[in-house]
Amino acid sequence: MREITVPPLVTAPPAGGLADVVFDRAAEDPGQAAFGRKGPDGCWRDVTAAAFRDEVLALAKGLLAEGVRFGDRVAVMSRTRYEWTLFDFALWSIGAQPVPLYPTASPEQVGWILRDAGVTACVVEHGDHAMTVGSVVDRLPGLNRLWQLDAGAVEALSAAGARIGDEVVQRHRMALTPATPATVVYTSGTTGRPKGCVLTHANFMAEADNVVRRYEQVFRSRPGDEAATLLFLPLAHVFGRMVQVAAVRGRVKLGHQPQLAAAALLPDLRAFRPTFVLAVPYVLEKIFALARRAAETEGRAAPFERAVDVAVRYAEALEHRAFGTGAGPGAALRIQHQVFDRLVYAKVREALGGRVRHAMSGGSAMDRRLGLFFAGAGVTVLEGYGLTETTGAATANPPERPRCGTVGQPVPGTTVRIAGDGEVWLRGGQVFAGYLGDAKATGAVLQQGWFATGDLGRLDGDGYLTITGRKKEILVTSGGKSLSPVVLEERVRAHPLVAHCVVVGNDRPYVAALVTLDEEAVAHWLHTHGKEPAGPVGLLRDADLEAEIRRAVVAANTLVSQAESIRTFRILSARFTEEDGLLTPSLKLRRKAIEVAYAREVDALYRG
Repeated sequence: MREITVPPLVTAPPAGGLADVVFDRAAEDPGQAAFGRKGPDGCWRDVTAAAFRDEVLALAKGLLAEGVRFGDRVAVMSRTRYEWTLFDFALWSIGAQPVPLYPTASPEQVGWILRDAGVTACVVEHGDHAMTVGSVVDRLPGLNRLWQLDAGAVEALSAAGARIGDEVVQRHRMALTPATPATVVYTSGTTGRPKGCVLTHANFMAEADNVVRRYEQVFRSRPGDEAATLLFLPLAHVFGRMVQVAAVRGRVKLGHQPQLAAAALLPDLRAFRPTFVLAVPYVLEKIFALARRAAETEGRAAPFERAVDVAVRYAEALEHRAFGTGAGPGAALRIQHQVFDRLVYAKVREALGGRVRHAMSGGSAMDRRLGLFFAGAGVTVLEGYGLTETTGAATANPPERPRCGTVGQPVPGTTVRIAGDGEVWLRGGQVFAGYLGDAKATGAVLQQGWFATGDLGRLDGDGYLTITGRKKEILVTSGGKSLSPVVLEERVRAHPLVAHCVVVGNDRPYVAALVTLDEEAVAHWLHTHGKEPAGPVGLLRDADLEAEIRRAVVAANTLVSQAESIRTFRILSARFTEEDGLLTPSLKLRRKAIEVAYAREVDALYRG
């Protein structure tokens, strides 16, 4: 199959903008819990639709009082928190355009985005962010105002707007159309400077409304359930923003959690008790790894591995039945599954809050076996695919018939085409308007409504898309062999001891790899094997540990031909981090930067 179209279930309204739903929702059901907000005491309290409307209105008036005007761009630099959502909808209420900044962005990155976007004001979370902006402010003559959330910005702005009438905000809202730019979201910049994607109100409406309608059974997995999700993805990333908009438009109770670390996230999942979650594979990998380590610590490693095997086989049997290629789980497998459901799977579901039956995953590829495990454990992971330029998901697995290992079928209103060279092209209402101030870059990827993604993929006979790599990341060895490194990297990274894997070999005689280790996993492995750590993880020269990584490499090599296989590897002494410039804020590898930083190690792989 080369092309597939799924008609829209919802079309964008002819007038209005994203903030309208806040006022409409408050008028229709003022007492409905629109948000859950964690207080200083650690307790979660509801924010009603009417209360949120009032806060948005007060903040919008304050922004007007402080000089923000229709069409102005205002940067927001913060972790994921309630106030970010509040600022988004207040700015949209007056026709302004939020420009998200990652809270970990460097002064150079912040300066580039603020200057490129022509930002006139900036909202930061705390003093460190204020200092980052302050360090580049002399190069930003258009930046007039800076507000700090932890210094009472919301309260101060709301008080400043008290003299402005509500009708002023209403007039601004009425001037908006769906074609009005809503935000400028910058790409992660894996291959150069970030580019500003101009996303309109209509882009978000087309994306969010069709996702909400198509995946209604995901949001409300049981009759009578109050739909709720805890947002822990960064709101600086388009995936997080889309989740935020979809929750408000879909009448889903939304909570915010600023930390991805399991120690902070898991207690809030148990307290907030979402009905579904939206995550990146990293989060699901961490939850699985914690479950495995707990079992190993309790001396139940072998039963846990049997439970994993049963869950995978059970989910595979269900998948075969859904696609008409099998009869489903047999009697013996069903009995085994019931036993492990009480002993293992229920604990996994409880770690997610107890009510979650679905998770939507995006941002990077997820290992098929991991997806099957969660499905067998009672949490169906629906993997999807999208880019900043597509306002989030362009494809996603259908809840009634997911196919693990693929990124699903087109979201309603989307067409997917596989070009002659294997590149994935997309068309739909969620495709962006273009790159800010860069007609050349826009013209290179947007042609007659089609967006050329730069990703390589294939469609199967049922219209499910599988992403096989990036055009710019194809390696060509000196012998002329072309290969995509992603398949090998993902299989090596599936090993619990591996943090990252980067395959190299461009213009080299064979394929090799750089591997970094997960410090927590290695510490646990050493303990369970009765070994004492003898220095930093990356400097360990333990034969058994190296044998574990070699087994991961051998397993990855079974997926490719001998000419494409990893011939040798090197375990590095440190992990790749965003602070070192080796990962993007969305945790993607900066390949060129890694190869430059570790040029000596790469050269050593090809000596002798």
